[in-house]
Amino acid sequence: MINGKLFKVLVALACLLAAVAVVAGGSETKGKFYFKKNCKTCHAKGQAGGEVTPLTKTQAQWKAYFAAGKHDKGKEALSKYLTPEQIVDVETFVTAHASDSPQPETCGG
Repeated sequence: MINGKLFKVLVALACLLAAVAVVAGGSETKGKFYFKKNCKTCHAKGQAGGEVTPLTKTQAQWKAYFAAGKHDKGKEALSKYLTPEQIVDVETFVTAHASDSPQPETCGG
């Protein structure tokens, strides 16, 4: 039988591993850089695109958003600003730091 403290550690480890495996092949570090460099231009507080941060959606919502190519159906296609690899990095970053992730983040600055 597992004691309560060990159980909590195992649950935390499982959550962390799930967050790391959110999007295979993407880099959170690069994704944060690309998000701040490209996305914040239109998606900062008071900007025309409305404020968007990783906290804007849950992990499942971010996955569905990118899978459906929703940004490409808007005014500006992501591919105008980012390569496919960079888009995967941004998806990795926002999904790993979504509102329901083990490490939620706003990406301020």
